[in-house]
Amino acid sequence: MNKVVISLVGLGALVFLAGCAARSTVVLLPDPDGNVGQVVVANARGQQVLNKANQSVTVAGRDAQPGDVRTMTPEEIRSVFSDALAARPLPPARFILYFLMDSDELTRESKAIVPEVLHTIRKRGSVDIVISGHTDTVATQEYNYKLGLDRTKAIYDILVAKGVAASSITATSHGEGNPLVKTDDNVPEPRNRRVEIVIK
Repeated sequence: MNKVVISLVGLGALVFLAGCAARSTVVLLPDPDGNVGQVVVANARGQQVLNKANQSVTVAGRDAQPGDVRTMTPEEIRSVFSDALAARPLPPARFILYFLMDSDELTRESKAIVPEVLHTIRKRGSVDIVISGHTDTVATQEYNYKLGLDRTKAIYDILVAKGVAASSITATSHGEGNPLVKTDDNVPEPRNRRVEIVIK
């Protein structure tokens, strides 16, 4: 009986392995963001490097040299790896909510996104939600760190008030330390006044 294994590679790739003790096939898929990493398929007889989307290699057995690298079609991948594809976890959902200047009040446009955030949490049954607060570079680093925390607390309070378990939420502040748009000090930048929400 064939064994199907799925593993996530830290270099930005999904690797699927199908086979049994006598024969294995490895295929390299892009990650959900489209990035492709690299996988080395090696044994005592040799090695092959996969570094392009949908490249694959088959190894006939433990003592056989890895075969030639070839590119599988999407149809072949779906056919061979259907079980593994169905078992893949959903990629994290990401939201960015923006705030008024020097405030923990959401912009009107971002208030309209909150129901979608809540819907996503409920639909996934998520118990791993990360909220990180950010600011622009106006004011001191210490002030901005606290403002980032105030923004995460504002979102935390909204989510908990709507029934999200407090134990599912991790809240952090980056202050001005991780801007979307790099600026000089004391430059107001609306895109940096934000909270990022990652729902796993």
